[in-house]
Amino acid sequence: MTTQPPIAVTGATGVVGGMVARELAARGVAQRLLVRDPSRAPQLPESSVHRIEYRDRDAARNALEGIDTVFMVSAAETVERREEHAAFVDAAEAAGVRHIVYTSFFAAAPDAIFTLARDHYATEEHIKASGLEWTFLRDNLYTDFIENMVGEDGVIRGPAGDGRVSIVARVDVARSAVAVLGDPASHADRRYDLTGPEAITLAEAAATIARVRGRDVRFENETIDEAFASRARYGAPDWQVEAWVSTYTAIASGALAPVSADVEALTGAEPVSLEAFLRGGGSTL
Repeated sequence: MTTQPPIAVTGATGVVGGMVARELAARGVAQRLLVRDPSRAPQLPESSVHRIEYRDRDAARNALEGIDTVFMVSAAETVERREEHAAFVDAAEAAGVRHIVYTSFFAAAPDAIFTLARDHYATEEHIKASGLEWTFLRDNLYTDFIENMVGEDGVIRGPAGDGRVSIVARVDVARSAVAVLGDPASHADRRYDLTGPEAITLAEAAATIARVRGRDVRFENETIDEAFASRARYGAPDWQVEAWVSTYTAIASGALAPVSADVEALTGAEPVSLEAFLRGGGSTL
């Protein structure tokens, strides 16, 4: 595989991008790691490190010259994220990239209840309009994040009701990405919904955390007004608070409940459950 053009991997200083980069390196794949902070980039064989910002078209274009396939990890959540993504896609097109593998979001749509999923839909549409080949990995909410929802008092609070969500471990997203990057052409112009093995309520998630950690954890449903009020103390901008609350309302709506077989189809292994993750089953590829 080292005779093939290198693959560009963005977000290699993060969890998913880092897992993907390390696994590709272990397989002998040549890479260009595109990062904002080169000092934090992993030192991997057959790889070079390039400093870029998504918004910097010139730097991105230079870094992507001679690249056929890009693994594009979505940028940090900001009000400018759509514009940043569009600038990077435009740079990839100008550099002659053929294929973008993009980490999108489950049920991305222009009117998605989870507000940040709208950014992902806009990015998908921009990639399609570019004429590049594409593969969209639409991952659901991360299993890795669920325990962080527990407050200091042991309570998960939010307007999720009895809604279910098919959470997916980041390790399964990374495994799926590596499978696609191993043979990008066979996954061209395809979308994969990446979920865990089951859809659970937040009450069930709380019970699982309590059982595994041996502590009292429970879920408390909030009204939407209560959810906005309880998060106001963080002083976050309105768009961010709305995104936080819409995480729960999206669960309540049922939009995040479907379970997909795509992770197993891509990787050959069943995705990690919440309990298995909490017991250390989702830490490495």
